[in-house]
Amino acid sequence: MRYETVHDVTLPKIGFGTWSIGGGTYADRSRDAKSLAALRSALDLGYTHFDTAEMYADGHAEELIGRAVRESGVKREALFVTSKVKPSNLHYSDVLKSCETSLRRLSMEYIDLYLIHWPMVGMNLSDTFRALNKLVHDGKVKHLGVSNFKLKLLKEAQELSETPIITNQVPYSLSDRSYVKNGVLEYCQKNNILLTAYSPVDVGRLNVGKALQSIAEAHNASPFQIALAWLINQPYVITIPMSFDPKHQKENLDAADTVLTDEEMKQLN
Repeated sequence: MRYETVHDVTLPKIGFGTWSIGGGTYADRSRDAKSLAALRSALDLGYTHFDTAEMYADGHAEELIGRAVRESGVKREALFVTSKVKPSNLHYSDVLKSCETSLRRLSMEYIDLYLIHWPMVGMNLSDTFRALNKLVHDGKVKHLGVSNFKLKLLKEAQELSETPIITNQVPYSLSDRSYVKNGVLEYCQKNNILLTAYSPVDVGRLNVGKALQSIAEAHNASPFQIALAWLINQPYVITIPMSFDPKHQKENLDAADTVLTDEEMKQLN
């Protein structure tokens, strides 16, 4: 595994996303066995960064992560857990309540990284960060970040946060370069901020062209692994793919060890 370090925080290049664990927008408890099996295999394989949100399965994803971690015997301090406050809860008191509720669902005393999930039109970002800063001061949250923030808002978040912004989590893949075009990736790379790429293989609908297929064959890897390797061969970029299949989970994890040549990166770029 390769890692990135910013502001004394070290994260693996490949983490485990949990969208669809426990349901979609709403909880679907009929999927609990499948979801728990996926989390258990991820823990067994050695994933240490788990990314979730109060929005995922209406909080049920957090409950299942907490249960899987408790039953695994893995020490809490060996894991890095990210969660997010949803845009409808960005008022001061709502942020504090959301975090407390997430901690209760996770059965954890702290969240390693807490993000604003999406910016909301008309939000009072100063009010939001007043609450986020308090959570860090109180030890409920270790580090702060944002998600889906464009450059202007990211800079504003930096000014309001009393501790360094660790990441901006955004969609980024071979087919989605929107946060390259809007300047966010370059800004993160120049300002010691991780860009956490979500939907790194287009939710399993990766378009496999000739260059990608050829590079995959040269590395005896799948196109999905090369798509992940392309992301993490870039400085300050980490990613959080998700799979229910233990085989695919291992392949995703192994992608961190795939080193692409400059020429291969140029072809994919």
